[in-house]
Amino acid sequence: MIGVGKSDEICELYRMWYNCFVMDQPVLRVVFFRTTSGREPVREWLRGMDKNDKKTIGEDIKLVQFRWPLGMPTVRKIDPDLWEVRSKLSGGRIARIFFTIKDGEMALLHGYLKKSQKTPAAELKLARKRKSLWLSG
Repeated sequence: MIGVGKSDEICELYRMWYNCFVMDQPVLRVVFFRTTSGREPVREWLRGMDKNDKKTIGEDIKLVQFRWPLGMPTVRKIDPDLWEVRSKLSGGRIARIFFTIKDGEMALLHGYLKKSQKTPAAELKLARKRKSLWLSG
């Protein structure tokens, strides 16, 4: 090729290698927080949603899983070791899933549909409690 040198070929080979091997491997392993009674509240919450909403939320979680660390608009840091996945659903609805990370695992702690601009205190309190339980155990 005219105008293409060795460095261009090396860059292209590197890009292909990176896309095939690095970007196809998840950075984090996704797990569901489990209560002492064995329930998985986020999994149960997701099961109650319609197919399109589950797909949207799942894609957002997968984006975090494969591209961590991420920031806005998909992820917002709430506290040390506590973040939220931010999903826009059909009909202008908004879903949030709180998560924490430990030893390469992204633990999904709590999910809810947002009804106001401010994060409800009860939702945040529950996520913080589950985060503490997850990180201590």
